[in-house]
Amino acid sequence: MLKVESLSKSFGGLQAVRDCTFEISEGTITGLIGPNGAGKTTTFNMIAGELEPTSGKIIFQGQDITGLPTHEMFHRGIVRTFQIPHEFAKMTVLENLMVVPPDQPGEHIFNNWLTAGSVRAREKEVREKALDALEFLTIAELRNRPAGTLSGGQKKLLELGRTMMTDAKLVLLDEPGAGVNPTLLVKIRDMIGRLREERQYTFCLIEHDMDLIASLCDPVIVLAEGTVLTEGKMEDVRRNPQVLDAYLGGGEEDA
Repeated sequence: MLKVESLSKSFGGLQAVRDCTFEISEGTITGLIGPNGAGKTTTFNMIAGELEPTSGKIIFQGQDITGLPTHEMFHRGIVRTFQIPHEFAKMTVLENLMVVPPDQPGEHIFNNWLTAGSVRAREKEVREKALDALEFLTIAELRNRPAGTLSGGQKKLLELGRTMMTDAKLVLLDEPGAGVNPTLLVKIRDMIGRLREERQYTFCLIEHDMDLIASLCDPVIVLAEGTVLTEGKMEDVRRNPQVLDAYLGGGEEDA
């Protein structure tokens, strides 16, 4: 689905990503791991269109998308979440989902007067899709709560719900487990797995929680100093001496 070819990004004299090459296959949950400063978020930002690469290519479904802006990536089906959720705090949970689908006729003021019927029909359709997403994520009881009042874990579930309101083909998850209590973390893990299995989503996720990576991801890609150190199944990555020494504390117990 996605090919990253010799991707590099420099900020002045600092090279955050260098000659990075890997692939994400359709229908997988791919883990992207490495220590702070390994270039994970910079790589995500280039794939999502927030940063333009210094060199290299990003190929998505056979098309070169290198350097396209975020809205173009969105319309092509690449969606990302953030380590710190970016919800509309004063809007309800349901409203946060309903604003996501693009090109809604009600966005254009004259349509509300000239084609009110089509506006209402589309709004009903979007509302039903949003309610379905909340039911799937088992947070339908929160639909009328202001999104800003949710816990950290609930906001992460809301972010998953917003991806469900798009025609996402590839979802980039930036530390979905960060700041989440253990109970909600299990729910988030299960929801990611169900979205892959039942709705054919493809995921790539950055995560520091190795247990979450081990339970979800195959393959796992390890970044080191902005480039790929190794990749494979988590059990093989855990035993790789370079990974253990450089990134996972020097012993299997730490991995």
